[in-house]
Amino acid sequence: MKRCAFLMVLLCAAGLAQAQVHRQFPADALRGTLQVDVAPEVRLNGKPARLAPGSRIRNETNFLVVPGELSQRGRLTVHYTQEADGLLKDLWILNAAELDNKRWPQTRAEAAAWRFDAAQQIWSKP
Repeated sequence: MKRCAFLMVLLCAAGLAQAQVHRQFPADALRGTLQVDVAPEVRLNGKPARLAPGSRIRNETNFLVVPGELSQRGRLTVHYTQEADGLLKDLWILNAAELDNKRWPQTRAEAAAWRFDAAQQIWSKP
């Protein structure tokens, strides 16, 4: 019984520690605000958008979540990728460490003009 309790404490501590880790995002990820209405319909940066079939949403601790879990959370700051047709493919809800990284492109034009250091996950303007 003590062994199970100890294991649960370790797992919870690992989950809390992971919440502050800056994850690795692809260079084509953009930053925006997401609000889930009724999935697959969402609002991205205040405009109607749609989740792609098979899209993946990861919460602040990098666990997969279903869109229905997010409908009560209001607006969330996310990084996201899109398919060629504009459907949202991958979304990551940002944690505190990632929100501290203030400079992140919000449009494709910004991403094309800025430089990305994938190892440090930092964007810089030339």
